[in-house]
Amino acid sequence: MNPQSEHAQTWNGLLREQIDWHWAHQLRGRLAGLGDEEYLWEPVPGCWSVRPRGESTAAVQGGSGDMVIEFAAPPPDPAPFTTIAWRLGHVIVGVLAMRNASHFGREAVDYFSYDYAATAAEALRQLETELGLWQAGVESLGEEGLARPCGAAEGPYADWAMAALVLHINRELIHHLSEVCLLRDLFLHTRPAEAGDPA
Repeated sequence: MNPQSEHAQTWNGLLREQIDWHWAHQLRGRLAGLGDEEYLWEPVPGCWSVRPRGESTAAVQGGSGDMVIEFAAPPPDPAPFTTIAWRLGHVIVGVLAMRNASHFGREAVDYFSYDYAATAAEALRQLETELGLWQAGVESLGEEGLARPCGAAEGPYADWAMAALVLHINRELIHHLSEVCLLRDLFLHTRPAEAGDPA
């Protein structure tokens, strides 16, 4: 984090800087080169993932295009392990796109109306697009906008300040995208052994 940067001198700037810095210095390089095999890799049996329509047996399947994301309602306990594709789909849609639609003018979207990516490269493009919209939306709030209530879109948290929502989204991004990075490490260190090559 650069405490001397101009936009880091306000609370709005500090909130944006947290994710801008994390993306630039910790995530972008770690996500570079994500391949389709990694994107769809299932490290354990019974994973939830993003699959071609018609191939999933999940109780609930979302998606408007050729790919569906898998769920159950209510989710089992414990819930199935999820792939990189699933985790990126959750971040892109549930964490970012739906909030961009609720608060910053993006067209309405949910887990069932989104067109999920079949490839890693497309998923990363979707992520960058929604992240850019979110960060621009937060900037548009200014300082005063951070204090206004979230509104009905956030259900039981409607009366919470937008600043609380931004902090929540920051936590979600750091949490889930770190999981993606860890799965990339696991893929790297287990696939040679599975193929019979020395680790």
